[in-house]
Amino acid sequence: MNLHTALSDLDWLPPQRRRQLARCELQTVEDLLCHFPRRYEDRTRFDRFPRGDHEQPVCVCGTVKKVTLRRLRGRQKMFDAVLEEDNAHALSTPLVCRWFNAHWVEKVVACGVRLVVYGKPKRSGSQVIISHPEFEVVEDDAEKSVHLERITPIHRATAGLSTRALRQLLWETLHKLEARDVPEILPAGLDETPRWQALRQIHFPDSWETLARARRHLVLLEFFGLQLCVAARRAEQQAQPGQAHCGSGAWMDRLHRALPFALTGAQQRAIGEIRADLESPRPMNRLLHGDVGSGKTLVALSAMLLAVEAGYEAALMAPTQILAEQHYLQFKRLLEPLGIGVALRTGARREDPLPLFNQGIQPAPPEEPAATGKERNAARNAPKRALQSSSQSSPQNGEAQIFVGTHALLFEGTGLNRLGLAVIDEQHKFGVLQRAKLREHGSAPDVLVMTATPIPRTLTMTLFGDLDVSTLDELPANRGKIITAARDSAKLPEAVQFLKTQLQTGRQAYIVYPLIDESEKLEAKAAAAEFARWQEFLAPMRCELLHGRVPPEEKDAIMGRFRRGETQALVATTVIEVGIDVPNANLMLIENAERFGLAQLHQLRGRIGRGAHKSYCVLLSSKLEEPEAREKLEVLCAHHNGFEIAEADLRLRGPGDLLGTAQSGLPPIRIGDLLADTDLMILAREQAQAVLARDPRLEAEEHRVLRGFLEEPRKITLAQVS
Repeated sequence: MNLHTALSDLDWLPPQRRRQLARCELQTVEDLLCHFPRRYEDRTRFDRFPRGDHEQPVCVCGTVKKVTLRRLRGRQKMFDAVLEEDNAHALSTPLVCRWFNAHWVEKVVACGVRLVVYGKPKRSGSQVIISHPEFEVVEDDAEKSVHLERITPIHRATAGLSTRALRQLLWETLHKLEARDVPEILPAGLDETPRWQALRQIHFPDSWETLARARRHLVLLEFFGLQLCVAARRAEQQAQPGQAHCGSGAWMDRLHRALPFALTGAQQRAIGEIRADLESPRPMNRLLHGDVGSGKTLVALSAMLLAVEAGYEAALMAPTQILAEQHYLQFKRLLEPLGIGVALRTGARREDPLPLFNQGIQPAPPEEPAATGKERNAARNAPKRALQSSSQSSPQNGEAQIFVGTHALLFEGTGLNRLGLAVIDEQHKFGVLQRAKLREHGSAPDVLVMTATPIPRTLTMTLFGDLDVSTLDELPANRGKIITAARDSAKLPEAVQFLKTQLQTGRQAYIVYPLIDESEKLEAKAAAAEFARWQEFLAPMRCELLHGRVPPEEKDAIMGRFRRGETQALVATTVIEVGIDVPNANLMLIENAERFGLAQLHQLRGRIGRGAHKSYCVLLSSKLEEPEAREKLEVLCAHHNGFEIAEADLRLRGPGDLLGTAQSGLPPIRIGDLLADTDLMILAREQAQAVLARDPRLEAEEHRVLRGFLEEPRKITLAQVS
């Protein structure tokens, strides 16, 4: 038997057990060994029975002395099992284990049964109760040494497979697996623990020290394979042919001198890093990230001017039409004095300029006879033909050298013929294929990807290790202070009164909801349903509704009125999450705040505090009694630094939720902790880069076992690299 062996081929496994393993997608011995424990219980000694509340779970052992089953309302049932402590002393208090509607528990828990119980105790009157504890029946059999009197692994139970059954199966498998069947993978000197020993100790540790050494080896192995893939991808990108796309910087300097503020040191540093990339013939692949309001757009525009001055086009692709139009308006205002043309390309708009955002209202033209279908097609295609037939001329003639758009930039007829720099905003919302398609519009264009969400260092090394990284860790001066507070939803009337007081002084507000329409499945308020209430609350002040299903032209008009101050309050969904910049808006009220992620809440809050006025963000939630919701909202109230919030988000949600599809093409992370194991990630990264520097194609015999990491990384297993 080795790591490749299919579990279905093990004749010592009963057929029913093989079917259960197959249903759980555990197909090979390696699959089973990578089903790591989620925690451990020290069953060499048990906790004393608690006499009151405990903040931390306890692990106790006792015998069931009494069971009761009570029927509650409807079909609800409550099952209690009263445990008496082993070797009970006079002061010991019986412990009540309680389950609701857990019919299967009634079948296995009976008087006289001995249980190991794990859970958080709470005192209720004279009783100490653990609700829905994890438990295991203690059986006096030959397998006692596997389950008791040791540091016992607790594996995640799956359909048909209890924790006890999995533990027994892993014990037997590891004792049938020999050391020669588990070859070493990590480079010599990176870790001293043999791989075979690490697999044994991670499941059945002899001590806490051997467990720590085993985990270190397996985390290093996981991170090393991941970083090997990242380093190989980076080497492949750097080997691609490219060319310089950088002018002298005269237009960029003119732009900077015309600004009413000075660039931050972080912005100047990032522009310098990007400029060096644009001057190099090596294709640029750079990530620009920073906190909300740190000035990423200005850095990107500076880079685009360098490319345009060199005779190339530059394009910025945004995920939403509102954000694309925001960038378009900003670029047009800043570049008009330089004579540089800017064009907008979205699914709803393929012309330039954008009529609804003109400063003045133009008189309507006289009515003309209805056009024929042929004439309409000719008129519709005129801008496209004009762009396609225009020659590359100097920026002073006003033709577009900078293009701003959504996914529409990926398609033909956008006028992109000589793309030198592609800027991708909110890059996590675009797929790898979309980014590659944008590159096709030019001759090896440089690529700058931006995200408004600060990224913890370990995630940067993991998800974006193939990119150079520029970080904006300073905020511009003269930004208004933001005060954030979490309040129970019952405090809405007080919040409304506070908003009205602020709006009467001339300020503006965002009121944000998680849904557009009410849902029977989700307990959350909806913007469209609540809009009428807000009109009544805030009358006679003007209040408008904005969400993703509002038609583009109407959306433009709503945003135009809000920017000009004609509308005092905007009831919206997360469509305003990024790119909206209205300095006079200093109020935000977020309903059902617990339904948003931390990073998303920070992004939403970033829409205020953009002017000199003190700003206020009110987080309304009916779930403040729930520890998870309260902890999340308290983080946002206590911190305003996006990098600190990103670290907290990683701790609260775990790497799996944050990685999502962004990790596509990389090995899965099963045991490593991207926050706690940063040092191991750095060590693995250094070793992976050193290996590829010596042997880029992994052709050496000593690197034969590593080739599997690069062949199909998403499906990589310990067996495939053996």
